[in-house]
Amino acid sequence: QVQLVESGGGSVQAGGSLRLSCATSAYTYSRYCMGWFRQAPGREREAVARTFTSSGSVYYAASVEGRFTISQDNAKNTLYLQMDTLKPEDTGMYYCAAGNRCPGTISDYNHWGQGTQVTVSS
Repeated sequence: QVQLVESGGGSVQAGGSLRLSCATSAYTYSRYCMGWFRQAPGREREAVARTFTSSGSVYYAASVEGRFTISQDNAKNTLYLQMDTLKPEDTGMYYCAAGNRCPGTISDYNHWGQGTQVTVSS
């Protein structure tokens, strides 16, 4: 059973930073494409950043490139999303997910965490 446990969300003012964490098993971490997605109220879920941890390949949405950084700690089987220069439009529920293709589409991601809320105020 794939388990993904996110943490690190919160409220911050525009221009601030947050770091999200996603802990999982060693099998999941090495076997799947790992990604961060977000969903704002009234909007569809969208990909933010994805990586295949075994190769180090990374993929960012255009809206976050240069501000967000996806990284990994192989010893802890943990994925991170460092979010800098946050904007109000970054507000939403952030999910960690594991998928069979990298970067793939949302439908390729079959395993999801419970989500962590990020709120950016202006």
